[in-house]
Amino acid sequence: MKKAIVVGAGAGGATVAKELHGSFDVTVLEAGQEFRPLGYKFKTLETWKKWGLLFDMREVQLVFPHMRVRGVGDDMVLVNGVGLGGSTTVCTGNGLRMDHDIRALGIDLDAEFEEIYREIPITTAHQDGWHVTTRRLFTICREMGLDPQPTPKMGDYGRCAHCGRCVLGCPHGVKWDSRQFLQVALDHGAEVMTGCDVRRVVIEGGRATGVQVRRGWRHEYYPADLVVLAAGGLGTPAILDRSGIPCEPHLFVDPVLWVAGRSAGCAQCYEVEMPFVSQQDHFILSPYFDFLSHLFNRSSRYAAVDTVGIMIKLADSSEGWVSRHRVEKSLTDLDRERLERGVEISAEILRRFGIDEGSMFLGTINGGHPGGSLPLDVATAESFHDARLPENVYVADATLLPQSLGNPPILTIIALAKRVSRQCIAACA
Repeated sequence: MKKAIVVGAGAGGATVAKELHGSFDVTVLEAGQEFRPLGYKFKTLETWKKWGLLFDMREVQLVFPHMRVRGVGDDMVLVNGVGLGGSTTVCTGNGLRMDHDIRALGIDLDAEFEEIYREIPITTAHQDGWHVTTRRLFTICREMGLDPQPTPKMGDYGRCAHCGRCVLGCPHGVKWDSRQFLQVALDHGAEVMTGCDVRRVVIEGGRATGVQVRRGWRHEYYPADLVVLAAGGLGTPAILDRSGIPCEPHLFVDPVLWVAGRSAGCAQCYEVEMPFVSQQDHFILSPYFDFLSHLFNRSSRYAAVDTVGIMIKLADSSEGWVSRHRVEKSLTDLDRERLERGVEISAEILRRFGIDEGSMFLGTINGGHPGGSLPLDVATAESFHDARLPENVYVADATLLPQSLGNPPILTIIALAKRVSRQCIAACA
């Protein structure tokens, strides 16, 4: 049986590993380690904050190695998950279908989404357990004509304990993450190897023969008949660049900005994250407790239980790039204008909630959904294969997205990965 190397164990990589079984002997190479939820109690972290021990967001990986933060400018950081499950373990579990830009290219993913709905439980059952803070925010948004809708969540949310730790690794096994697809792949004979930092695809005569990997101090070579890159919107372009295949300067990151204020005893930090979404022009609004901003941004000066906030998630301009050594990304003037509009609406929601304007503050802008560096277009809509790639190398992550969704992308990435898997099977049969 032919050998397939899948790089990355997040939404795209785990899906491909599951789908390729029976057609390929599959090995998944993941740079991180086995995932474990954050073990520290949040009160402990708040104590460290009071002692002045938390002052740089990049410190987060010291206590939570599955989350990485890097700065890309004076006021924005990029955040991604590392380890088995990728960013699906540190996301909020949203199951929104967002393929309108892909459909505009003539790509119909209905069959893939139908499969997903059969394989992954997607529900709004968490709504039954909303705390009073979320219910009030929902009512205010509805009264403002913002058309709030309960967010579909991936997992068994009828068991949700409303602990608020969605992005720190669900401790109760409620939230679906891609490790469940990895387990299916393992059950069918796939091999999953952690601590494997894939440096480049080895190309000979126009075809990939395998990948070069760094494991600790050693460099190793893994041969393959098929290579599928799903290392994420930052990882995949860097691997391609090191392989002599530069991507496009077309990076988006879906920036998030937290608008928050003081409300004694609101306890939003214990609520399910992003319980409902209001779709606006070029951004969404959703209740959210930004743990990173709360712990590391000095503007967040109130106790977590006394802080309530709204997330703005922006569909940003695709003006940035990833190379083998660095990431360049900044917000355009238009991006900032749209963020400011989101701040205005969010501040009005908080005012109606009863928040004193003098207590309001902004968190740190953070981008957690990078992608777009090798976007699908009309020419690749059928094959899902860019002409710059060797014929037996495919990409199966957010790198393929034509532009920023300004929305949670995981469900759409899974659908794309399913289609890529089918293309791989057909092309390499």
